[in-house]
Amino acid sequence: MSTPERTEHLVLPGVLTADQAAETVAALAAVQREDGALPWFRGHHLDPWDHTEAAMALDAAGEHEAAARAYAWLARHQNPDGSWYAAYHDGDPHRPTDRSQESNFVAYVAVGVWHHYLATGDEAFVDRMWPTVFAAVEFVLRLQQPGGQIGWKREPDGTPVNDALLTGSSSIHQALRCALAIAERREEPQPDWELATGALAHAIRSHPERFLDKGRYSMDWYYPVLGGAVTGAEATARIQEGWDRFVVPGLGVRCVLPNPWVTGGESCELALALWMTGESDRALEILQSIQHLRAEGGLYWTGYVFEGDRAFWPEELTTWTAGSLLLAVAALGGDEATAAVFGGERLPVGLEPDCCR
Repeated sequence: MSTPERTEHLVLPGVLTADQAAETVAALAAVQREDGALPWFRGHHLDPWDHTEAAMALDAAGEHEAAARAYAWLARHQNPDGSWYAAYHDGDPHRPTDRSQESNFVAYVAVGVWHHYLATGDEAFVDRMWPTVFAAVEFVLRLQQPGGQIGWKREPDGTPVNDALLTGSSSIHQALRCALAIAERREEPQPDWELATGALAHAIRSHPERFLDKGRYSMDWYYPVLGGAVTGAEATARIQEGWDRFVVPGLGVRCVLPNPWVTGGESCELALALWMTGESDRALEILQSIQHLRAEGGLYWTGYVFEGDRAFWPEELTTWTAGSLLLAVAALGGDEATAAVFGGERLPVGLEPDCCR
């Protein structure tokens, strides 16, 4: 179990002390089931994306055995087609509550596996997880559209939903780059994945019309940056363009316009995106602004309604909110594995379509 000494690297002024970090890591680990599952909170559901994010946070905190158990859960319960269901009651693999298969949920295992490898250097882990990652990527790429974007999901009856979400596709872009890094490490080139990654990046950067219009949601604002498709001056300009619409000074980031509701997960992800664009000072300010969401025991409320009733809503303390905070703090603090996965300097970029070179 984490102690203040083990979490000193997660200290960030105005965000976490070593004691607070240890408390948060212990609270996150306490939610994990014996079989490795990390539901949102005990009694609620598990989804594969947030399960993986929480596992990454455990690795960032040095809890590598707990993280490895989370990835073993994914490997054991992957569907024959390479997917996972969108939701499982309390992480029970025998009780799926949403049998659709969301492409970004499935892809994210590659990010987690690469992060765990970078955090531990465990070659045997990569070998064990490679079939899981390979099958997941192949499932996702079967949903890629001619324009490069990735279809949202398959319905429970297997029908593909070819409409694409910008946030989901941006997350998949990061996952494909991590999958390519894993393939390179294993010396198993995947040229089809390289082409798919390049086509997806081009769609995200240059063809917003290929995605459903979800511009009310803050994730569609910053995720092209967070997923690594939009970089440099374009990334800085994109963040600046949406700042006044989504950032509530002193409180955090709105989830969706025009609702007076800030959420911890979106705030921490924006902080990561800011760090990626070199704006660590603004990232720190965002993380400091959401400390009102910290609850007794070290976990964090999902969000806060800042008009009307002025209350935490929904009344839940989620593993993924705590996980996103720990990952943002780890990146700002220079944790090598987290910085490499989100900074992306050493990740393969794929091959752009011929039309765009």
